[in-house]
Amino acid sequence: MPLPSNPRLDLALAAANQAGELLLSYFRRRSFSTEQKVDGSPVTTADREAEQLIRRLVHDAFPTDGVLGEEFGETPAPSGYRWIIDPIDGTTSFIHGVPLWGTLIGIEHEGRMVAGVIHMPALAESIYAAAGGGAWHSFQGAAPRLAHVSSTSDLQQAMLCITSLDYFTRNNREAAFFKLARATRSMRGWSDCYSHLLLATGRCDAVVEPGVHPWDMAASLAIIPEAGGACTDWEGKPSAYSGNGILSNGAIHDGLLSTVRSA
Repeated sequence: MPLPSNPRLDLALAAANQAGELLLSYFRRRSFSTEQKVDGSPVTTADREAEQLIRRLVHDAFPTDGVLGEEFGETPAPSGYRWIIDPIDGTTSFIHGVPLWGTLIGIEHEGRMVAGVIHMPALAESIYAAAGGGAWHSFQGAAPRLAHVSSTSDLQQAMLCITSLDYFTRNNREAAFFKLARATRSMRGWSDCYSHLLLATGRCDAVVEPGVHPWDMAASLAIIPEAGGACTDWEGKPSAYSGNGILSNGAIHDGLLSTVRSA
């Protein structure tokens, strides 16, 4: 790994890879059960097993670190470190056999995101970062390379990624969707963590999330700034806990904030 040794990031990478192997076995066989959670979102046996695996690895290595996961809630963090986990970001894609899903691990220390991993097993692609060490992109077994966001500086020329209009509608942000569509060159539905990876590697210019949970944003709050971009909520605060997010190459961030605020 090009970064200096970082025990927690090293473990996050190993945990994401191990979870990825487990998830790929389910994904390829198409052998998992699916349920609907109280909030209406789907969950599979694979989600739960992957999160349990990551939790065990964290507890064995850092027993006083806390964990916040999508499927099994929160444990205390007496060490001041908390791992924020989404075992499958993009469960709907996973269920339908679409490879645009991934495992997200963010590491928070005393309220600040200090490391993150986005691992996409079905694409054999990952990006990871620790504070001050840059963001590193690995693709299909090649040596990791420094990642950087795009240089697009004109919002009207920007390619924006979203999940879908439905996400804006259900969060009462439909007006923002149409303002963003008019303000940018193109809008693409490369959803969930895949769009965050595209942003960090310069293949799209921004991602706007009208409704997210901490585990959707935690890893990116560590990765995107290390790739030269910006990651905030819709008020411009670098928070995973606001329920929404704007991620960009930084150059067009103010324009995006102005656009959603005026909606």
